[in-house]
Amino acid sequence: MENAIRQKSAILLILAEDASGNTKKKFNNSAAYYKIPLVEVGEKNDLGRAVGEEFRAILAITDAGFAKKLKELAEGEKVVKEIGKNDSSFGK
Repeated sequence: MENAIRQKSAILLILAEDASGNTKKKFNNSAAYYKIPLVEVGEKNDLGRAVGEEFRAILAITDAGFAKKLKELAEGEKVVKEIGKNDSSFGK
């Protein structure tokens, strides 16, 4: 996860609403620093099931088309954190 963020291959971060305060702070800071949009939605169990795992507090989306569609859906729900917004990376 951290490697995808540092190497700038993460295009969108999805953070569980029930993630710990430390996890939220860490990934909000990372999103802001690396200018990666961050969506806070769902619970850890939901995110885990979405990727075939027990639970996950954070997901990094690395596919530009998939990230663009997820971001559009999230914006419809008003859950995109502007602090990490970087629209220029979408659709490339």
